[in-house]
Amino acid sequence: MSKSINLGIQIVPKSKTLDSFALVDKAIEVIQKSGVKYEVTPFETVMEGAQDELMEIARQAQEAVLEAGAEEILVYYRMQIRKEADVSMAEKTAKFK
Repeated sequence: MSKSINLGIQIVPKSKTLDSFALVDKAIEVIQKSGVKYEVTPFETVMEGAQDELMEIARQAQEAVLEAGAEEILVYYRMQIRKEADVSMAEKTAKFK
């Protein structure tokens, strides 16, 4: 089994006619349906899981936004990967809950 990483993705859609928030919602729907642990924040959505799986989900999220009518997207990724151990969102945020 692959070790878990954290991947933050921000998709910024460009459209002259469509609402940007509605387009971003399409990406978030893909992530929600994927079954991986995730957290939506005001600037990005952070996922937790195996790197290959998360990158595939990210690609599907990008495609969903383009298929929903965006003419162009800007995509920003941030990842935390450890050589020997899993990375979890909880280890960074649990003390704030």
